[in-house]
Amino acid sequence: MGRYRHGIPRDGGGRRQDRPVAHRSGLTGRPCSPWALCAVPARRRVTYDHRMRYARDERAALCALLDETGPAAPTLCEGWTTLDLASHLVLREHRPDAGAGMLGGPLAGHTRRAQRKLTSRTPYPRLVETIRNGPPRLSLFGLPGMDERANVVEFFVHHEDVRRAQPGWQPREIDPGLPEALWQRLRMARLILRKAPVGVEFVRSDEPTATRSGTPSIRLTANARTPVVTVTGPPAELTLWALGRTAVAQVRLDGSEADVGALSAARRHF
Repeated sequence: MGRYRHGIPRDGGGRRQDRPVAHRSGLTGRPCSPWALCAVPARRRVTYDHRMRYARDERAALCALLDETGPAAPTLCEGWTTLDLASHLVLREHRPDAGAGMLGGPLAGHTRRAQRKLTSRTPYPRLVETIRNGPPRLSLFGLPGMDERANVVEFFVHHEDVRRAQPGWQPREIDPGLPEALWQRLRMARLILRKAPVGVEFVRSDEPTATRSGTPSIRLTANARTPVVTVTGPPAELTLWALGRTAVAQVRLDGSEADVGALSAARRHF
């Protein structure tokens, strides 16, 4: 799926005129209406830093897909529709008090109540518009550079949560730099997989892009225990697998039958 670009034409007086451009469907790749990205007129200018590249692109693509699917479409997040997912994303960026309970713990109940209230009181188009406009300027996510650091994985994974839950979804083309960004952030899997019953090592199946510091490593140890199960795939698929999307992640697990079975069983309860 291609990235979404917005031209900035000017009128006869030299003033900027925002105009949406044609884009492609997030599910099929077919061209859609040039107005699909602006199904909800923006009430304010996007506040987040436009230099933030991959997080911005995944955010825009996800919002376009949310417009396309509507509020009742399924997602890979168990029990959640696209309405629930949109509420989650708004809550995460706009309610730091409620966001603290998203990973569980004593504030989890407060988070669930806040999300239910937001879902029931806010129209779906307004939720999508809020996501598209980016985080509040006076917030942690609004700090320069923070959107890219904190949101690349978040919006990539949730974009795929919607795409891969729809019938007939197809793999999409992604920017060549996105796999490198995801690979760099895959170290977070060490925390996620710290209680895995076996050792876990990630291996890239694609060709990594050389950087100024040389060619990146193609192996990453997520859990140093023995015996080891090797999980092989492109960084995008490894990211989805690490974050519990094991049923749709296109990866290969290598190890003894018992070890692979133990790891797979543990991941199903993630």
